[in-house]
Amino acid sequence: MSFKFEKLDVWKRSIDFADDLFQIADDLPQKYQFSLGEQLRRAALSIPTNIAEGSGRDSAKSRAYFYRIAKGSVYETVSLLVMIGKRGILSRETYRKYYKEANELAAILTKLADSTPSK
Repeated sequence: MSFKFEKLDVWKRSIDFADDLFQIADDLPQKYQFSLGEQLRRAALSIPTNIAEGSGRDSAKSRAYFYRIAKGSVYETVSLLVMIGKRGILSRETYRKYYKEANELAAILTKLADSTPSK
């Protein structure tokens, strides 16, 4: 037996995305650990967590709400990656890689929220 969210490709991808962002946060210099690091961890964790929570909701409106919250967290991670890049800690290549993945996750979450059928 498995939970609904475990079958969602977007959840699986968001878990991998969050794991990668945790590594970026862990590698930040000490002076950025609390500000940028902790915020990046929280935003990254919020993506799969809200997808999971949304999948367990009974109403389509409620499910779509949580998928949109997850999408907002994707946007938040991009903003944080920009700030980390401006500190010279993230290469352009690495930024582009995660920007591309974030863009794809956001698009999938938009479609998922817009097409969430009622029970």
